[in-house]
Amino acid sequence: MKQAVPLLRTLILLCTLLTVGSGRAEPLAAARSLFQRADYRAVIERLVPLREKSPAAWALLGKAYYGEGEFAKAIDALEKAVAGDPGRSDWWDWLGRAYGRRAEKGNILKALGRAKKAREAFEKAVEIDPNNVEALVDLFLFYLEAPRLIGGGAEKAARLAERLRQLDPAEYEWTRAELAKKRKNWAAAESHLRRALELEPRELGRLLDLAAFLMQRGRYREAASLFAQAERLAPAAPKLLFVRAQAYAEAGRNRAEARRLLQAYLEARLTPDDPPRWEARELLAKLERD
Repeated sequence: MKQAVPLLRTLILLCTLLTVGSGRAEPLAAARSLFQRADYRAVIERLVPLREKSPAAWALLGKAYYGEGEFAKAIDALEKAVAGDPGRSDWWDWLGRAYGRRAEKGNILKALGRAKKAREAFEKAVEIDPNNVEALVDLFLFYLEAPRLIGGGAEKAARLAERLRQLDPAEYEWTRAELAKKRKNWAAAESHLRRALELEPRELGRLLDLAAFLMQRGRYREAASLFAQAERLAPAAPKLLFVRAQAYAEAGRNRAEARRLLQAYLEARLTPDDPPRWEARELLAKLERD
């Protein structure tokens, strides 16, 4: 009986450790589930009270703050995540996105500094994982849109795009379309978008990309036909509501319908693959101002 006491104590200690470990894991698992439903505020409410946060918890918190449009807090959380685990390409990519959005606010000097940090984070993400397509696309867009002063340039974007040729042929065609738009070569842009759609005919985003482009070019009937095709392909997709509203807004058409679509989008059940609600709110506010 005396020999059983150490064994009993060991079992009690083991159960205690398992309970503590489970207690730490449960809020993170619950937060991940909430994140997949794009309930970013609930994610924040779950994770902020945790006294000890793992790098994964900091990363998820940072992404949730981004989803709520709170970019300064997103940066702080994501910086802690990559400090704790610097080998995560996807976390560096999210940090770059947060710095990029933060660069849109504040004075010019702060904006330049934040934009530089965005570029550095995107480049780090691609350095860690050269096959991370999302990071490659984010860095491509940075190079395409940013001035040379902070490391941008269409030539750099074009060179980077070539790395997508084998990795993701449809995404490669999309980057070629973006480069053609930058040069105002509308025929080439359309050709690349159509090629992307041919490569992924069941991908909703490819239909929406082409429809939005045709709307911008004033080819309204063709755009409407493609939007209708997209609706048949994915009738319940919230992204369809957002992209159609955005296309109307940019073309200066059907403004009342654009507002209705955005209101419906704000009430829809979103996923992390959909534009965050703050983007819809910003677009809606712009429509109501103009």
